Amino acid sequence: MRTIAYYLLCSMLTLLMSCTSSDLVENWKNPDIDTFYAEKVLVIAMTNDVDNRKRFEKRLVNQLQSKGVKAIESDQFFDENYTQRPHTQEELDALENAMLQEGYDAILVSKIIGAEDRKSLLQSYEGFDTLFNSFEEDYYSNQKIYTEGEYADVYTVYHAESSLYCICPTKDREIIWRGSIDITQPDSTRKAIKDYINVLLWVLEEQKLLITSD
Repeated sequence: MRTIAYYLLCSMLTLLMSCTSSDLVENWKNPDIDTFYAEKVLVIAMTNDVDNRKRFEKRLVNQLQSKGVKAIESDQFFDENYTQRPHTQEELDALENAMLQEGYDAILVSKIIGAEDRKSLLQSYEGFDTLFNSFEEDYYSNQKIYTEGEYADVYTVYHAESSLYCICPTKDREIIWRGSIDITQPDSTRKAIKDYINVLLWVLEEQKLLITSD
């Protein structure tokens, strides 16, 4: 028989999950790598929204630095006009060589890769997580279904991706890790950035990448 403590725990978990606008969808790690700790990592957010790019990079860099990672925002390495035009692979190879000369050995790239509108059915009755003690309570609370029905709510889901690349001088330049994170119905852009970074840092620590666990 399920106890009150069980239901309280379920309610707490549901509440915690509902407080974030970002969810991990996919998580891939190079099978040849167990742990990876960079000496110096460049943080890049790829977006044409300059303000949010700077906001994202600044917060992520600050969070990484608070965990002992030497992280640098892209503006501190790129010149102000670097993102104003496309670059060839040869130019990007030269960029990586320049990064090596500056002591970088990793790049953490984040970007929005797509968006889609989804439709949910919002109903004017008690939700699935509501516990009824009797049929009477259940029927009484939900009988509005017969008269009020349901309506559709359209919302946008943004598909984002972060990737960690090694540019170590003694190793092949390769991908270390990639994660896909969905951003759904954020209350604000600032909260979406905060939630995304929280998920990103949690995954990196779980995968023993960049962040050294205490």
